[in-house]
Amino acid sequence: MHLPDMMDYEATCRQVRYEPPEHYNFGFDLIDRRAADGDKTACISVDAPGATITEIGFGDLSRSSNRFANVLAELGARRGDLAYVMIGRIPAWYEVLIGCAKAGVVAMPATGLLTPKDIEYRINASNARIAIVTDDNAAKVDAVRAACPSLERLVVVSRDGGAVARPGWTDCRGAMAAASDAFVPDRPTRADEPMLVYFTSGTTSRPKMVARDHGYALAHVLTGRYWMDLREDDVHWTLSDTGWAKAAWGVLFAPWQMGAAIVLHDGVGFDVDLHLRLIARLGVTTFCAPPTAYRMFAQVDLAGYNLRSLRHSLGAGEPLNPEVIKIWEEATGNVIRDGYGQTESITLLGNSPALPVRPGSMGKPVPGFDIDVVDDDGVRLEPEEIGHIAVRTDGASWPPGLFDGYVDAPEMNARAFRHGWYYTGDTATRDEDGYFWFVGRADDIISSAGYRISPFEVESALLEHPAVAESAVVGRPDPLRGEIVKAFVVLADGHDPTPALVTAIQDFVKQVTAPYKYPREIEFRATLPKTISGKIRRVELRAEG
Repeated sequence: MHLPDMMDYEATCRQVRYEPPEHYNFGFDLIDRRAADGDKTACISVDAPGATITEIGFGDLSRSSNRFANVLAELGARRGDLAYVMIGRIPAWYEVLIGCAKAGVVAMPATGLLTPKDIEYRINASNARIAIVTDDNAAKVDAVRAACPSLERLVVVSRDGGAVARPGWTDCRGAMAAASDAFVPDRPTRADEPMLVYFTSGTTSRPKMVARDHGYALAHVLTGRYWMDLREDDVHWTLSDTGWAKAAWGVLFAPWQMGAAIVLHDGVGFDVDLHLRLIARLGVTTFCAPPTAYRMFAQVDLAGYNLRSLRHSLGAGEPLNPEVIKIWEEATGNVIRDGYGQTESITLLGNSPALPVRPGSMGKPVPGFDIDVVDDDGVRLEPEEIGHIAVRTDGASWPPGLFDGYVDAPEMNARAFRHGWYYTGDTATRDEDGYFWFVGRADDIISSAGYRISPFEVESALLEHPAVAESAVVGRPDPLRGEIVKAFVVLADGHDPTPALVTAIQDFVKQVTAPYKYPREIEFRATLPKTISGKIRRVELRAEG
């Protein structure tokens, strides 16, 4: 394996050789190894109000994860068993996930926002034998336990570190206290054995199961080196719920592959002022947030905060609007470097450290991948043509960290893997210099009077209008044009929905982007339908006609 530092993008792409080993286990091969190499700080844990800060070393994680692996063994867990895990941003999340990896138990991280119905669906779809949740979520599992025949063992984790007495449940803290902090597996872990299962967010369908093997954790060295640009002395903070694959990227695998310390803030909601103050207090050097967070930061006077510790800032989850990038750069000196990937992959595209950032672009392919914009037949398209973002899969080796198919979904896999490519389901253009520019989900593209229109581009223009707080754009069937652009708009405070405002917004969009893209219909809404991860469900809006 040869993964040089990136000094020159093209040279790095030619030199990178990613060759996964036959055996790999993140718990033993990274956590335990780093504990033995000096036991530096792995995690900076911060409570909800930001009052208590606790540093946790790799040695602490090595011992506590061993104890949890022993708890699993005492409960009769077997290699390959699936465990539903619903734990928030507290150190126990690390202990459980790393302990599961060491024991060979396949963890299924989930957000605490899920309802009992959501939990029932995930447990039954996966045939999970174990549920491991915090005490504030145990009642949800109890509510559906009778409807989940595969579920055999329940483990409850106290959020405040105390004991939990709940009938039918094993108290995690008590069991770990009685367990040994040494754990020896029965055999080495193959890199291709399953380690995690995620459920995709389901913007167009029910959530799909995506299995990630142990090699996926190692592949995130490409994320950490060639997009995040992390170092041993960095303090990294990724804003993500622990139930999303984004947490695997920035709150678990990539930073620790590079030796950085990770901030874990157990916050409730999103306190803009607290987050900005914590950056200075913790000495955060690298920061990754979703566009929603950056948009909220852009609404306050950033001059009142000390953000000088930031070496660089990253954005991911959905494309970031150029106007927000400008505001953040003026306040921090950081040009937000967008990256693109999926639950099904590691980082695929990114504004890498050796490349000049083009605000609004997803950047170029991460070294180690052959990625292009292709048509329905797998033919590479010319610059500026709209097509599918696709990853070449018929090369000499499988792309690093890319999944090999959805679980028990042959029809979906046939659509995703064809013509020697993995079709991501997203569309983009590629410019003359090889930068990718997001257009939308393949199902979201609007075809109007011969034009192909990106909903994201129209939404970006709408968000520049001071009356627009949030927007979603879809195509509505039209007998003349095939489709017309329709916008659903949530107004900012202080603005009322009037016909005059509709006209003003339409005229504004015509000035910001090509006139043919303006929304011919605007409907004001109090809220927009979203997935549990906060992504807008345009499929619901399209269904309304």
